Amino acid sequence: MILKRTLIWVSAAILFVGCQTNPFTGEKNLNFVSNDQLFPASFEQYNQFLSENDVVTGTAEANMIKSVGSKIETAAERYLNANGYQGFLEDFRWEYNLVKDDAVNAFAMPGGKIVFYTGILPVAETETGVAVVMAHEIAHALADHGAQRMSAAQLQQLGAVAGSIAVSGRSQETQEIFAQAYGLGTTVGVMLPFSRKHETEADRIGLTLMAIAGYNPDEAADLWRRMAAQRDGQAPPEFLSTHPSNQTRINNLQKWAPEARAEAKKYGVSSFQ
Repeated sequence: MILKRTLIWVSAAILFVGCQTNPFTGEKNLNFVSNDQLFPASFEQYNQFLSENDVVTGTAEANMIKSVGSKIETAAERYLNANGYQGFLEDFRWEYNLVKDDAVNAFAMPGGKIVFYTGILPVAETETGVAVVMAHEIAHALADHGAQRMSAAQLQQLGAVAGSIAVSGRSQETQEIFAQAYGLGTTVGVMLPFSRKHETEADRIGLTLMAIAGYNPDEAADLWRRMAAQRDGQAPPEFLSTHPSNQTRINNLQKWAPEARAEAKKYGVSSFQ
């Protein structure tokens, strides 16, 4: 009962903190971390990461990463300007770097800082495959997913403190039960679904952006088939994962590809590479 009341209290707190509108979905999202706070720290961490890793420069692959990033960036700007979000990208400082590492991964940091690992290139196979990944990562940055996760984590911590105070007069056993139940309940019931929602959202936004940039959105599902084959089924159950399952992503991307094509046509894109 204490846990339930505490979770209700934390949920109610969301109503009193900042929300921002996602320009791609129109949804109000939890976010009380401003770009003025977040972006300088992100840029500093990005530069530190680059200084500590082997950045690939001047090669055909490194140049392709930058070229694809620039095309997706331009597509995003076209979309935002056309939908009443002029100036949305004013504080972004886009940068796309290839890092020598066998990890099959790429990531985005707030403010438009993107990293590709060389290990993902064989799975991407082609420039269009790179565009699928690039558009997904750029979508994370555009949708402020980093700030939203920070905001959610702060509320989770706030709830833990409030709950601990609520049970402070109870037995040690009760306090330990609360700590375990709250941690598991908020992780599996709130934070992991929150993260999966972000991944799904980035998939859908990214699909639209890559199509506007002239890349075939039908190939996004093919990329995830290759990703699934590369992982050979080694993944936790979806409800315990930060990401949707490979098959969920493939199904979604197949369903959304016609929408992305239709959206791209609004921007004069009728053929795809």
